[in-house]
Amino acid sequence: MLKIDNLHAFYGKSHVLHGVHFEVRTGEIVALLGRNGSGRSTTAKAIMGMVEGQGSLVWKDQQIMGRKPYEIAHMGIGYVPESRDIFPNLTVHQNLRLGQKGSGKGSRWSFDDMYQMFPRLKERQHTEAGVMSGGEQQMLTLCRTLMGDPDLIIIDEPTEGLAPKIVELVGQYLQTLKSRGVSVLLIEQKLTIAMAISDRALVMGHGSIVFDGTPDTLRANAYIRKEWLEV
Repeated sequence: MLKIDNLHAFYGKSHVLHGVHFEVRTGEIVALLGRNGSGRSTTAKAIMGMVEGQGSLVWKDQQIMGRKPYEIAHMGIGYVPESRDIFPNLTVHQNLRLGQKGSGKGSRWSFDDMYQMFPRLKERQHTEAGVMSGGEQQMLTLCRTLMGDPDLIIIDEPTEGLAPKIVELVGQYLQTLKSRGVSVLLIEQKLTIAMAISDRALVMGHGSIVFDGTPDTLRANAYIRKEWLEV
């Protein structure tokens, strides 16, 4: 579905990604792991056309390198940034509506789906998003992206700063996406949730992929964990 080959990315003169290569298949959850500064978030932004990049980004057999972020989004890739970026002065329901493409007809997701997955959002659907807790805002950001009916969703650190109960909800949410055929590229620091729900794990170090395999293989590879993940 998404094939990345020899991807390089730059912030001005700073060369951040060095020949990244991997793929995300249909209905697959892939965890992108690594320490802070390893290039994970830059990889997400490069896929979305938000940073200067070189190399090959093939989405459903189409080259998307060089396209604008809104074009990539309309082609079926959703992006949930670490910063969440909700609209604080709009209600929960209004935020969700902004996530829809066109009228939303024909989408595999509805408002009722969002409220069923996260009942707390239903309770607060008429509340301004800016007064909600961090966990509630994270739920809203995830659901707003999903309302655009992406075939692949890239999620950057969705459990950062969240209570364990909310982290568990996010894990269930990602499994629901997979069950409906949505692919997930999960950028995550918490190894426990990433390893529990992912089909494959990628490890980044110094702007390159240093491991690509199953969670079980990563668990058994003490060298990779010590060298590139453990603090």
